[in-house]
Amino acid sequence: MTDLAHLKFYATQPHQCSYLPDEQAVTLFLDPHQRIDDHTYSRLSELGFRRSGEHLYRPHCGQCQACIPARIPVADFTPSSQQQRIYKRNRDLQVETIRPLMTDEIYQLYARYIKARHADGDMYPPSQEQFRSFLVSQDDFCEFNTFRLDGRLLAVAVTDRLGNGLSAVYTFFDPGESRRSLGRYAILWQIEEARRAGLPAIYLGYWIRNCRKMSYKTEYRPLEMLVNQRWIRIT
Repeated sequence: MTDLAHLKFYATQPHQCSYLPDEQAVTLFLDPHQRIDDHTYSRLSELGFRRSGEHLYRPHCGQCQACIPARIPVADFTPSSQQQRIYKRNRDLQVETIRPLMTDEIYQLYARYIKARHADGDMYPPSQEQFRSFLVSQDDFCEFNTFRLDGRLLAVAVTDRLGNGLSAVYTFFDPGESRRSLGRYAILWQIEEARRAGLPAIYLGYWIRNCRKMSYKTEYRPLEMLVNQRWIRIT
């Protein structure tokens, strides 16, 4: 990764971990003055970096190594019987890819989702400023994929389209449509979209063994995890 040697990074002071309440976390950020282009972002994603708003980051904790980057190698992915049912259940949805923006319709869906699913987390209560700073980026690689049923917005998958894959940044959806499993369907749709685009992987962010909200990521097999700076395949 010698082509990244010129980049500067900054570490935060220890702070309470968002996922493991008994742990202190340290986060490593790319210098915010560094322009995030597709090449830099792609290479850093291979090292476990993620995007939040205008920032690229990864955990940099001294004693805890619980956050493990995970990605799906899409060429080898085979859906389970349950995933096939989820896919069929949502084939009546219309998907449109748009530039990132905050409309009233999109924000209201986001706010309902946070209130219903994450009222116990640090994203509650939702706000428009939080939405903008977290999800809206003007970079060319960022897109909103909207899922609609007869015009009604049911879900939005925020996705970064990179040279080495799609990065699934965040998905929010109508909490009243639990039967559809929209969060899981959004990942299945992104897998198929990566295949259509000839991209090799879906980057899912971090998997944490003791975090229940992260457990869904191991449902997608094979899965690759970044352990000791090497991507290890789990079948």
